[in-house]
Amino acid sequence: MTQPEAQPPSSGGRFAKSIDISSSRRDLRLFMVAGEHSGDALGGRLMAAINTAARGRVTYLGVGGPAMRAHGLISQFPLSDVAVMGPAAIAKVLPRLIRRVYRTVDAAVAAQPDAIVIIDAPEFTHPIAKRIRQKLPRVPIIDYVSPSVWGWRPGRARRMRAYVDHVLALLPFEPEVHVRLGGPPCTYVGHPLVERIDELRGIDAEPLRSQLAIAEGQPVLVVLPGSRRSEVERLMQPFGEAVTLLREQGINPVVVIPVVPHVRDLVERQLVSWPVTPYLIEGDDDKLRAFKLATAALAASGTVTLELALTGTPMVVGYKVDALAAKFRFLMKVQSIVLANLVLGENAFPEFKQEDCTGPRLAEALAPLLTDTEARARQIRALALVPGKLQVTTNPSMAAAQIILTLADAGRR
Repeated sequence: MTQPEAQPPSSGGRFAKSIDISSSRRDLRLFMVAGEHSGDALGGRLMAAINTAARGRVTYLGVGGPAMRAHGLISQFPLSDVAVMGPAAIAKVLPRLIRRVYRTVDAAVAAQPDAIVIIDAPEFTHPIAKRIRQKLPRVPIIDYVSPSVWGWRPGRARRMRAYVDHVLALLPFEPEVHVRLGGPPCTYVGHPLVERIDELRGIDAEPLRSQLAIAEGQPVLVVLPGSRRSEVERLMQPFGEAVTLLREQGINPVVVIPVVPHVRDLVERQLVSWPVTPYLIEGDDDKLRAFKLATAALAASGTVTLELALTGTPMVVGYKVDALAAKFRFLMKVQSIVLANLVLGENAFPEFKQEDCTGPRLAEALAPLLTDTEARARQIRALALVPGKLQVTTNPSMAAAQIILTLADAGRR
């Protein structure tokens, strides 16, 4: 896929820097819908930016988690009711999901908002947007985070025009993709990690090195089996086998596994068969210190590959989905499932999918990254290019907020 140069979001002209709603007859009313915890975090930062940019009061209704509620969202139900991923997981709770979709649509119609903002999780948020459009045809609908139409079901882009007025993209090549596929208007606002580039590059790993008593120069392998239980269940076995094979080759890195609380018990059970006892750490600060400390990382596919790239950590990526989803792999039209590779426009970081995600394949790719080799040097050169590919001139959350406020102001008028 040919990727154009990243274009920074406009800070003037069509999208004004702030919207004055203080003299209007009522508060600006936004209906916001997130479908999983990463979307809630994104929505929380977005709402903070909207509250800063809007000169006047904003009322928020919709669906979200603790981050969005902390900034004023009144959620129709707990986010955990709908935060599931993958065909098999969705199938298990489908009746409940359908009820939540219709409840959300009814709440949006009752609220009569000035704009609708759906955030990622297209399996949940897009059915809601379609139904709202039928009932509230004049209300602008903004999709924050483009579906991966560049890699999976590209026909969705054209179909989205019927119910999405604007897409706010996190990846720099996505606006060109929507133009090519006939999708809605799309603006690259920047990935939220852009807001943390300086922090990620400058993080001090020494407190964690001291805490874990890791000697200077000792190789460190950070293992990241995912934040969803389904990911952990599928990846811990091949990841553990890779660590075993490295030890058999005389490569004995210190193994550190950052975990989130809701999967820690599952990780601990899977570690019974591992040949080493890794350090388990929690919290975002220590996770980032571990990335900086690491000689290399073995990671599940996802946003974490961008975090690793921005901290300069060489990596190997594994990806396994459930058997039902695997049957539809032939529909994927993407050169890589690693976001860092997609941003670069080249497959600089090895990835192993489904039946290729095995201990021997992972160990073979990891071994040269844990010593001073040309393979490691190539990755480090590629890692240095990632921040420039993502960089924008405006804070991503604020850029998204400006566009939403402009469309919402047009909607209320």
